[in-house]
Amino acid sequence: MLVPIWADGATYTDPTVHAAGAEELLAHIAGIQAGHPGARITRTSDVDVHHGIARFAWRFVMPDGSSFPEGLDIAFLDPNATRITRIIGFFGPLASLTASRASSDVL
Repeated sequence: MLVPIWADGATYTDPTVHAAGAEELLAHIAGIQAGHPGARITRTSDVDVHHGIARFAWRFVMPDGSSFPEGLDIAFLDPNATRITRIIGFFGPLASLTASRASSDVL
């Protein structure tokens, strides 16, 4: 399922891995599956896309129904929006700003 939508040279990066190419990503996925038999990743949001960039939330669910904190992936698409060129994954919720920091930060 991955190979037809994974662009040549595409990368996947999260806090635990940087995989270049479909073979490295498939090996990473196989390692996760071997370490957590029966676990699955379920998408917990719609896929939001604009300007060739997509994002979606997901959860890693263990066979007993327990799960890790939700994650977020950001995917970059090729100009035709038919293949993925890069995915960056984040684990867990975003940290909240402290009150003093929030008042001094401006976008």
